[in-house]
Amino acid sequence: MSLRQRIHDEMKEAMRARDQNRLNCIRMLLAAIKQREVDERITLDDPAVIAVTDKLIRQRRDSVAAFRQARREDLAAREEAEIAVLQAYMPSAASAEEVSERIEAALLEVGASSLADMGKVMALLKPVLAGRADLAAVSQRLRDRLAG
Repeated sequence: MSLRQRIHDEMKEAMRARDQNRLNCIRMLLAAIKQREVDERITLDDPAVIAVTDKLIRQRRDSVAAFRQARREDLAAREEAEIAVLQAYMPSAASAEEVSERIEAALLEVGASSLADMGKVMALLKPVLAGRADLAAVSQRLRDRLAG
């Protein structure tokens, strides 16, 4: 079953259970997926759906930080609840060891020796770690590895 089909099925379950918060969050996710499909005139596969979900999670995390800074715990709690619903559609997170192993394997494959090769290495890492690790943190670890 595709990830998109799983999301549709869980939307139906949320409707039957009358879980309005979960239903609203899933509908928002499906709307974002549909919007991207319409904009790009394609049908999204599982990795692309994961990318859309990851983007929504990052937006929610930014909102939580802004709401906490503004002392709006009620809104921050709502955003955190949405993050919890969205996290269910993400693959399991990669461990720090796995990220290090993937970085080393990519470095060997590309033969990278300087920061100039960083783009080639990240091009190999991105499809493997997308949705499983924070790519900004991976990029920083790679930068540190190549610089040092």
